[in-house]
Amino acid sequence: MKKLSPTINAMTVDVEDFFQVSAFDNVISPDDWAQYQPRVADNTYRLMDLFDKYQVKATFFVLGWVAERFPQLVKEIQQRGHEVASHGYAHRRATEQTPEVFKQDVSRSKDHLEQLLGNAVQGYRAPSFSIGYSNEWAFETLVELGFDYSSSTYPVKHDLYGTPDWPRFAYRRPENITEIPIPTLKLMGKQMAIGGGGYFRLYPYWLSRTLIKQYLDAEQQPYSFYFHPWEIDPDQPRVQGASWKSNFRHYINLNKTFGKLEQLLIDFNWSTMKDVYGVS
Repeated sequence: MKKLSPTINAMTVDVEDFFQVSAFDNVISPDDWAQYQPRVADNTYRLMDLFDKYQVKATFFVLGWVAERFPQLVKEIQQRGHEVASHGYAHRRATEQTPEVFKQDVSRSKDHLEQLLGNAVQGYRAPSFSIGYSNEWAFETLVELGFDYSSSTYPVKHDLYGTPDWPRFAYRRPENITEIPIPTLKLMGKQMAIGGGGYFRLYPYWLSRTLIKQYLDAEQQPYSFYFHPWEIDPDQPRVQGASWKSNFRHYINLNKTFGKLEQLLIDFNWSTMKDVYGVS
């Protein structure tokens, strides 16, 4: 089938489990994680099988906690030709960490991934895109730890994150690291979130496809898409005690994501962050 655009875009997966998401921070602490049966490995293998079907390579931002428990999963991600990058260790928002704690968290993840894989890990993504106005120092730490690029900012207004007046496209930071923001589309003077995740589950597929195509045509820039393995898992256990808003954000249209994702692979061209943005 003919693609809607010749541009090669970046497919990314934030490898974390359903009980580790920021939406449930108020009801599940990391100390509780051992009480839950992990589902992340099975869901990630299912995603890799889908990517194999369409010969798509992706970047997997792997949580260190997941890597420690599923080392073979991380190795297979690389063996299938995908890029392994870091999502930190314990899925704590960088805005809630001191510089010392942030460095320890990210270093622990990077070191473990590199020991598993036998090569350098070049990319990092902060949980909930939590590098912003209050913690730009995090970029210096990432450079110190040897990262070549980050994808940790989202130039929109959101209650959990957002740097709406920061650059919208990949750029080189003064700290000497490339930052690749999550994509937004300018409509009527405002920046609309179109990067994936909950927005992709919320929007009907025809709207996501239209917005992505409009972005590619208008900006002449590659697009990057993000989502999580739990988003293709409608049978995951329901977390008790979370707010209505958190439940809505997490569970909306889980039963539709896999089919929509498959169509996304058909409609557009995809590769890794490293290949699309030429970071090294």
